[in-house]
Amino acid sequence: MRRLVLAAILSALLGGPALAQDTSQQDASPQGSPPNATALLFETNQLANAPPGRPLSYRYTRFSGIDGAPFGPPVEDRIREEVAPGASADTRNLRVEMFSGERRMPTATYEDVPGNPVLVRFLEHHLDDLAKVLKGNPRYIKNAIRRSLRESASVTPAEVEAEGGKKPGWRVVARPLADDPVRDRLRGFDSLTYTFVVSSAVPGQIVSIDARATSPEGGILLQETLTYEPNAG
Repeated sequence: MRRLVLAAILSALLGGPALAQDTSQQDASPQGSPPNATALLFETNQLANAPPGRPLSYRYTRFSGIDGAPFGPPVEDRIREEVAPGASADTRNLRVEMFSGERRMPTATYEDVPGNPVLVRFLEHHLDDLAKVLKGNPRYIKNAIRRSLRESASVTPAEVEAEGGKKPGWRVVARPLADDPVRDRLRGFDSLTYTFVVSSAVPGQIVSIDARATSPEGGILLQETLTYEPNAG
């Protein structure tokens, strides 16, 4: 895909016009004002620090304690991105392999992109499964996430392990359904909390994603995670 196609994917996920890339957000100092959550996650050049020829690997897990296992059995798998040079120093060509065995999804290719598509791929897969279980429209949940990231998400400094030491990053936390007008129909998923950790010290900048919903009694309705694996190769 060309860059415009990736921008269209991001636009479809978050709504509104295609997003422009802003490299200023990735190096914003935690000592200053925190960046906007949407800009940090979707308008930052995330691949400029991803060396061509060095794959990006992410561990994926999913677990649900709901009776009847509507999400299926627990899952542990991987998403792997092969990285090649793009048309400029700040862009890359990517080949994305998502999952293995019977869960394996068609390989996706992205050409001359600055943003890391693993974030969008994770959210799209998550929203599809969540909508099936809730028997709802994934667009409704997508729009709630969009509003939350733009209007109410918290952005706080974080420390991450990188290059053998502690490096600065950002933690973004969003609860898009907490005040939803139909939360009584969401079967406990109004507690759904998204936590994103990013850092410019990590290739591809996506350190981890955690999507979690718990019941009032503390049971895990859903926990879905993505974690960067620096030594997976």
